Amino acid sequence: MSALTIGVFTSLGAEPAQTFASVRAMGLASCQLGCWRPLDASRALVEANRAAAEAAGVTITAFWCGYRGPAVWNYAEGPSTIGLVPAEYRAMRVDDLRRGAEIASWLGIRDMATHVGFLPMNPRDPDYLGAVDAIRAVAEYAGGHGVYFNFETGQETPTVLLRCIQDVGLPNLGVNLDPANLLLYGTGNPVDALDVFGAYVRGVHAKDGEYPTDGRALGEEKPLGEGRVNFPALVAKLKACGYAGALTIEREISGPQQIEDIKRAIAVLTPLL
Repeated sequence: MSALTIGVFTSLGAEPAQTFASVRAMGLASCQLGCWRPLDASRALVEANRAAAEAAGVTITAFWCGYRGPAVWNYAEGPSTIGLVPAEYRAMRVDDLRRGAEIASWLGIRDMATHVGFLPMNPRDPDYLGAVDAIRAVAEYAGGHGVYFNFETGQETPTVLLRCIQDVGLPNLGVNLDPANLLLYGTGNPVDALDVFGAYVRGVHAKDGEYPTDGRALGEEKPLGEGRVNFPALVAKLKACGYAGALTIEREISGPQQIEDIKRAIAVLTPLL
């Protein structure tokens, strides 16, 4: 029987009691915790967040790890700025993501996730081969801390993602499925993508959006239920794949409308559990 639950994406912060009280105020008991600059997060801060989550009764399911350097979220500049693909940023980002593995272990959890970048289709492309080596270096380090390294979907096709997992060849690799990202980047249909990498899914972002309409800008993120992600079909397919974790709502806006959209997402997802 499925044990799917609903969570929300939030940030590692200096006021953790308030952060996790906000999660509970939405009627939720889990979250993914993100930090864009992991080297700036001290162990004391991380452990304060862990203690506040435990006190609030909130389970942190994954740590989402960012990295230094530019990251431009479009097709024009994204391939040369995001993740471990651009060679000029690769070494320092390996260091950042290794710290992310440490942070996950300090939080007492087994999963971290990130965007590895626009993985090239050509398996002989030097940037693909370099990214594979870098991912392996991070994943080996994460494995030493008992942590899974999870690819967030979107910038690569499902087939390329699967091939990369196979080429890295380590047992602690997984997928953080963001169904909207597959649409926003135009790389795949999220329901069909589960036929490719469903066995590797260890986390899910509940997010919605549209396909892109030009060759430079991404598609538009939408409130959950207003985009093209077929959540009834997606949730059913996740259950068939054996996924029994959290559907972590992510709404990439801020302010009161973000809260309203999260509440609406809860209402859409709850009957599907």
